[in-house]
Amino acid sequence: MMDSHYLTPLFSPSSIIVLSGAQDASGAPDAPDAPGAPDARTPQARQLLEALRAQRFSGTLQFMDVHSTSGTLADLAQTRADLAIIALPHGEVAAALELAGRINCRCALVLSSGVDAAQARQWHKIARSEGVHLMGPNTLGLQRPSLQLNASAAGPLARDGSLALVCQSGALTTSILDWASNNAVGFSSVVSLGPHSGLGLSDALDYLAHDARTHSIVVYMEGIYNARRFMSALRSAAYAKPVVILKSGRKPAGNAAALTHSGAIVGSDEVFDAALRRAGAVRVRSFVELFSAAKCLASRYRPVGRRLGIVTNGGGPGVLAADWANEIGLKLGRLSADAIKELSPQLSPLSMLADLIDISEEAGPEQYRAALQAALREREIDGLLVIYSPKSHVDAAAVAQVVADVKKQAGKPVLTCWMGDSSVLPARAILGDAQIPTFRTPEAAVGAFGNIASYHQNQQLLQQTPPPLSSLAKLDIEGARLVIESVLAERRTALTEMESKTLLAAFHIPVTKTLLARTSHEAMMIATQLGFPVALKIDSPDIAHKSDVDGVVLNVHNGAAVRDIYTDLVQRVARQRPQARINGVTVQKMARARRGREICVGVVTDDPFGPVITFGAGGTMIELIDDRAMELPPLNQFLARRLIDRSRVAETLAEWRGAGAVDLQQLEHILLRVSEMVCALPQLREMDINPIIVDEQGAVAVDARIIVSDAAAANGSSAGGKAVAVSGSYSHLAIMPYPERYEQVWPLRGGGEYLVRPLRPDDAQMIQRLVKGLSPESRYFRFVSQLAELPPSMLARFTLIDYDREMALAAVHREPVVDDAGESSYKERIIGVSRYVTNPDHVSCEFALLVADDYAGRGLGSRLMLSIMDVARERGLAEIQGLVLANNPNMLKLMRRLGFEVRPFDDDPEFRLVVHQL
Repeated sequence: MMDSHYLTPLFSPSSIIVLSGAQDASGAPDAPDAPGAPDARTPQARQLLEALRAQRFSGTLQFMDVHSTSGTLADLAQTRADLAIIALPHGEVAAALELAGRINCRCALVLSSGVDAAQARQWHKIARSEGVHLMGPNTLGLQRPSLQLNASAAGPLARDGSLALVCQSGALTTSILDWASNNAVGFSSVVSLGPHSGLGLSDALDYLAHDARTHSIVVYMEGIYNARRFMSALRSAAYAKPVVILKSGRKPAGNAAALTHSGAIVGSDEVFDAALRRAGAVRVRSFVELFSAAKCLASRYRPVGRRLGIVTNGGGPGVLAADWANEIGLKLGRLSADAIKELSPQLSPLSMLADLIDISEEAGPEQYRAALQAALREREIDGLLVIYSPKSHVDAAAVAQVVADVKKQAGKPVLTCWMGDSSVLPARAILGDAQIPTFRTPEAAVGAFGNIASYHQNQQLLQQTPPPLSSLAKLDIEGARLVIESVLAERRTALTEMESKTLLAAFHIPVTKTLLARTSHEAMMIATQLGFPVALKIDSPDIAHKSDVDGVVLNVHNGAAVRDIYTDLVQRVARQRPQARINGVTVQKMARARRGREICVGVVTDDPFGPVITFGAGGTMIELIDDRAMELPPLNQFLARRLIDRSRVAETLAEWRGAGAVDLQQLEHILLRVSEMVCALPQLREMDINPIIVDEQGAVAVDARIIVSDAAAANGSSAGGKAVAVSGSYSHLAIMPYPERYEQVWPLRGGGEYLVRPLRPDDAQMIQRLVKGLSPESRYFRFVSQLAELPPSMLARFTLIDYDREMALAAVHREPVVDDAGESSYKERIIGVSRYVTNPDHVSCEFALLVADDYAGRGLGSRLMLSIMDVARERGLAEIQGLVLANNPNMLKLMRRLGFEVRPFDDDPEFRLVVHQL
């Protein structure tokens, strides 16, 4: 099978046809017919033609006048152009797209502006009917400097480099390119996207993830249209290479319609932060940070922590750096006592090494060398910032050269800040030549290290592929759905406290026992049976927050008081909210009066990312405290613990002010159960479990508020969400969970058994061993290449599976191994893999199959192919196809045995196209 990307004709075309208007007799774009005559071409066409004249495209470039009647179409119909570039008035674009399809263009680029959504949809429809992938309208185009291709109206061709730029603003695209030209920044690709483009941000990221010329990606974005596609493409790209994102619109107005505390507190920007963390990308806050972060990440620095050591020759700059490190959540890396003892004799007596590594104003090149070497050996330091303040008796360039020399052996990130201006220019040049990131201010340098550290942490989040349901006790999902269906049947959206706690109990979240009393006499009897003290709360579907109407009374100690308080509660609330329906008053035993902490776990639904789980401080002061960490579902134990750690209340969960450490496992358990609720119940829109009282003995939910919507059910499935749980589409989630239901055990021909399961990111090394163990012939049959092992980018692409648009199934066999001591054990080995990737038409898919040589002929190939076809069929795909080398008889024999049709492949006679209708 050939692994070419469907956008290769757009980004790496070998032939281009330009449809832009008038041309001269030689076929080159022409100016107006006569001096002073009006130029009918669009502004984008004039800029495009100027750009194409300035460089010679490395492939075949043809120009076509769509107004010509000279029979040009007949000539071009005999050729196959990869890309059509269209820069015509709006009224002529539709015909040009049809023309592009007739001359076999696979991709089209429309340079235009001011096209509304309706017009754009019409062009998208034409492109789809012609089998053309359309980038545009409202785009300035793209640049591929390595191909000398400037298919844009964005100005001169950028310098060649390894950085890709994707920008959703034409004005910012031109500004960035202008800035880059004066700062020696080169690009592998420049992609300028606007509103209503057929191919958007997700498509560009998907291609750049697999582009060998791109080593890192910077993105300026203003919005997304499809969260699942965006997360899928971003996760794929960020797993293969660093992705840095700058997003505008950081502080939109709050959501006044929110019906829970979580919904009122959490804004879309915070959700976007959570999404980027989970995708493994890094977010920056300013234009300047965008390129400094990309510069650092492109150096492939991979720190394992957030401890930054600071070496400085001035206390003031060092303190500024330390203050900013504390501000952005970094820790100060310190030298050990032994390191200080060894380093001190080599430095001035004025040096201070306890916190900062302040080597004093007297420090010269050799003192810097000694301090750098000591810091880089220190295990408590993950990265190093070297600060130099100009001193008249010290050669700044010589110090820079020392840093450049030491960096060659450094296994940690080294960043620099050479303060000043003209006197340090030569030093900065030395650092630049050594590819050491250098900054003008300590804060900028610290921020850059923060981006590196965030990248490492986010990569850990990226590699988590939790299942939708944990291995904990079986849930009563059907019971929970019945509760929601009954609420929606009554045309309500807010669950009562009784209904909310029933829902929590169905997912084994511990709740206080709560009973509804409809009369004061019932309340007295219930309270007596539960045992005093009790809490009384008004029960009304029309009151979101009981405390707003003084609808809660705590610590009631006898039956007479319960009876009187019941009457008072109902009357008071009726006066304040005469329109509110009052069901009665709930009675519950007071939670144990221990040194517990009050926690709130919530759910909000974001547009476009869907449900988000929040964690933070709880209680009545929740909105003032404003403590919200958040994560996209599904969660596993690692993600749940990281979610807890990111909250401010986490600092109080260990031993705190005389109280013992809380039961963190119980908090993790609750978060995992909430994740299961979110996955299984697409109708769930907002939720507050507030407060959860947690101490060393466990946790209990005292109150809960849940909002549901039938709109969510419509998006997820019909029948109240049942189809979601059965088919596993989870369309309401931005991240597809690990599809555990595809795990199956099969007998192995010749004895034994093996497990077929979806591939996971942590399978990367087993996949690499599988490839390395193949014969050269087997590797060539699969990859059409003599590669001995998979390069990192390809390995990442194969193992970070987007379960929504692709699937890879691994056959895993447990093999006995004997260690050096003679002890026997079992080790897992991947012995085969089948996969499919959905084609851009969303109807068909391409497959690939690989089986270890020593397991050939034992039924693995057939089972893996049948299993992957079952998955594709379940996902609604109609056809599976693949390319097989004509000289691979065993594979062709297997395909025929499985019912595939074997056809010639017109594009390359060395291959056969095998097709099976699903």
